[in-house]
Amino acid sequence: MAPEARAFWVAAPGRGEIRTESLRAPAAGEALVETLYSGISRGTEALVFNGQVPPSEWTRMRAPFQSGDFPAPVKYGYASVGRVAEGPDGLAGRTVFALYPHQTRFIVPADAVHPIPDDVPPGRAVLAANLETAINGLWDGRPHVGDRIAVVGAGTVGCLSAWAASRILGCEVELVDVNPRRAEVARALGVRFAEPARAKRDADLVVHASASASGLALALEVAGLEATIVELSWFGSRDVPLPLGGPFHAKRLTIASSQVGRVAPSQRARWDTRRRMQLALRLLRDPALDALITGESDFESLPRVMATLAKGPGDTLCHRVKY
Repeated sequence: MAPEARAFWVAAPGRGEIRTESLRAPAAGEALVETLYSGISRGTEALVFNGQVPPSEWTRMRAPFQSGDFPAPVKYGYASVGRVAEGPDGLAGRTVFALYPHQTRFIVPADAVHPIPDDVPPGRAVLAANLETAINGLWDGRPHVGDRIAVVGAGTVGCLSAWAASRILGCEVELVDVNPRRAEVARALGVRFAEPARAKRDADLVVHASASASGLALALEVAGLEATIVELSWFGSRDVPLPLGGPFHAKRLTIASSQVGRVAPSQRARWDTRRRMQLALRLLRDPALDALITGESDFESLPRVMATLAKGPGDTLCHRVKY
């Protein structure tokens, strides 16, 4: 009999379910991966779960191994950690990361899995996709030694952006969020924290990751003369008002989009997505990043958990799924 897998599907907007499917035997050059953990990329996956991916983005928003189509039914996700049960020599038995949806086991081309360094715990490696997004965002912002950097929005990507920026020599990084409980996370990451009213002004670079209109307005407000605001949020089908009056033109501000699907132009001549992912996995050696794993649940509870997270994040950063 063919082995079976259990997979999480968005059956309809606002409703998820676990489905069983058969797996064929892996072919030459493929890997069969037994999943250990997956991570919920809460912002994007909430939009997918609620059916808020606009039709214009249905093609561009497809995950690498997505099944089904938007808005539903669709199998979506991109933060899976597992062990290679069958695969080419040198890969079998390795713990790997893959951009695969939430599923108990899966088959992918061998070059689609990324071996995890031995000194990176598998449970922490679920952060790899979000860290890759943060790396690409900083490449788009092109910070310099000694810059004052503000990160508005202390979700998972915002926290990882602040942590990565703080490792640049001499940079002063402030993480800004409306939730005062994010101060504890900021301390664990080694960066300053401020609520919006107390955020420092005159930043050399601003990273916006709050996915809110008020957060974007604050990003424009704290930016210094001729500064760049890197927009890492994705708003789905929502329209966002943008305050372009006031000092926007006088300060000659730049709003730059960033999207992880393409390597940042500044790096594209020498980097590809595989090299970028390998960098993200190496950087996950820092145990401080465990502060971003704020919850864990079993795979079979995903329909209920995803519905709860899609309604409102509460204090959730990265929610980890255990298999």
